[in-house]
Amino acid sequence: MNRRLLSILLLAFVIASACGFLVWRLISGRLSASQPAATTRVVAAATDIKLGAVLNATNLTTIEISGAIPKGVILKPENAIGRGVLSDLYQGEPILDNRLAAPGSGGGLAATIPEGMRATAVRVDDVVGVAGFVTPGMHVDVLISGLPPSTPSNNDQISQEGTLTETLLQDIQVLSAGQDIQKDAEGKPHPVQVVNLLVSPEQAETLSLASNQTKIQLVLRNPLDTKIAVVPGTSMVNLFKGQIAAPVKPRPATRVVRKAAPPSYSVEIFNGAKRSEQKFSSPEGQQ
Repeated sequence: MNRRLLSILLLAFVIASACGFLVWRLISGRLSASQPAATTRVVAAATDIKLGAVLNATNLTTIEISGAIPKGVILKPENAIGRGVLSDLYQGEPILDNRLAAPGSGGGLAATIPEGMRATAVRVDDVVGVAGFVTPGMHVDVLISGLPPSTPSNNDQISQEGTLTETLLQDIQVLSAGQDIQKDAEGKPHPVQVVNLLVSPEQAETLSLASNQTKIQLVLRNPLDTKIAVVPGTSMVNLFKGQIAAPVKPRPATRVVRKAAPPSYSVEIFNGAKRSEQKFSSPEGQQ
């Protein structure tokens, strides 16, 4: 066979193979696109569910999600029934395991407290509660005002400085404020004059003592601002600085320096069997 004809046939075979591969890729891509993607049925909220509610069968429904499912999504309703809600859920939203309290912990405020933390109540009014702008999820600083305990060493200082204000705690999360998270039979919240703060056990002791002995003021802060500021505190005298007499500085103690006695020497005199001693001062002591 002619070598030239063989080369032409071989080239035609290669071109035909490449065209066939391209056609196969195009057709298979369209066929896969036309086929429905695999779906997974997951548990979702049937209605809007508020923080602290305990889930039951009427709160739940199931929806289908195509493709990859969210991490921690609940697949069976029985795994969600009876568990408390840690944050608000909205209708049609898939329910994640980390949005619910542990099984058996119930609902309400207690279910929202992380392990190792405590919720402590602080009685407030419109001023202390930042005029109603302190809401659950916000972060606040806790200020205290009062007269420090007097001791014999600081009586004068307290009388001069007057009332002191200091920042006791910083970046404290608010669990509830101005209303209970549980609703009454009519679906209305109970207005109460307390704010529940999320604190550590040590902070709970400090806050309990401060609420009984001093006046507390809450200061609203940006939840994204987690920096702990170094605040020295202030006193009443600082508010009127320049209009009252400056505190009297204590006088330094007078130090008495006593001169050492001038050196001396003694001479023993023997007169026969009789012995006597006579003392003389040194020349430096006589100057």
